[in-house]
Amino acid sequence: MMSLKNYVITRIVLAVPMIFILLALIFLILRIIPGDPVLAILGGKAPKEVIEQKRHELGLDKPIVVQFFDYIGDLLRGDLGKSTLTGRPIWDEIKERFPATLELTLFSFVIAVLVGIFWGSFAAYRRDSGIDIGARMFSMVMYAVPVFWFGLMMQYVFGVVLRWLPVGGRISPTIDLKVITGIYSIDALLTGNWEALKDVFEHLFLPGLTLGLVISSIFVRMVRNNTVLTLAQDFVKAARARGLKERVVLFRYALKNALVPIFTMMGLQFALLLGGAVLTETTFSWPGLGSYLVMKIRYRDFPAIQGTVVFFALIVVVISILVDVINALIDPRVRY
Repeated sequence: MMSLKNYVITRIVLAVPMIFILLALIFLILRIIPGDPVLAILGGKAPKEVIEQKRHELGLDKPIVVQFFDYIGDLLRGDLGKSTLTGRPIWDEIKERFPATLELTLFSFVIAVLVGIFWGSFAAYRRDSGIDIGARMFSMVMYAVPVFWFGLMMQYVFGVVLRWLPVGGRISPTIDLKVITGIYSIDALLTGNWEALKDVFEHLFLPGLTLGLVISSIFVRMVRNNTVLTLAQDFVKAARARGLKERVVLFRYALKNALVPIFTMMGLQFALLLGGAVLTETTFSWPGLGSYLVMKIRYRDFPAIQGTVVFFALIVVVISILVDVINALIDPRVRY
């Protein structure tokens, strides 16, 4: 069995070629698909000499191999480049958008974990009951439902029919909030702006609930199946034989052991949520990195698309390594 230090080093080393391959694929795909980013910026009626000048300024007149290694060299220096659409540094645009995506992801993840753990564990405890059947039906239906369609239905019911909640944006334009971290709920707490906090949660609730319920379908099924297997183990039977209350047996013994493999899935799902909230952000006009990426793809802003993908990839890699390290601490067999 390797030491924890060697295990972490191995995971980091293996992540490097994965990121390099991802960068190469994204770089190549963006240049193969139809469309010209210069024409997307200038329009189809721009003079030919203006188009050629712009292509030269962006370095698109160089061979693809030269463009790729120039881009890799810039990345190694920590430079994500500048947006061809706005001319601003891509890192500055990512810093502006990322707090919105992080806030939505955290809120959605909390909902997904709470629904998944409690409904999944009770479904396993009441196996083949109405609660269990409902949990299994919920997980199958929500897993199959497109998130954008579910979001539109939530908007129609709670925003149009009931008029309880806003259907888009992060905060009402009439609310004055001092931005400190970029995460509006935290900023409202730090400044003691309770009116802004209420408004922020009203805007956050629908997209967060939509994304959280869709992701919870995975957690419900995994928690339920793992808890069912754990409840059949000898140590659970021994705990019951000692006369312990069922609540103690379920949460202290069965669920605690069932969550060890589920923790890995939860960590990876959180990382994927950060990069996979594109449809939710677009549906609810949420100004995060997901909607930012959609806009940049529409205008074929190569540097911005590549920079955003690199940012997401690094987040996934870092979180997956942290999850593996925590699992290795909990269960040393992982290091084999």
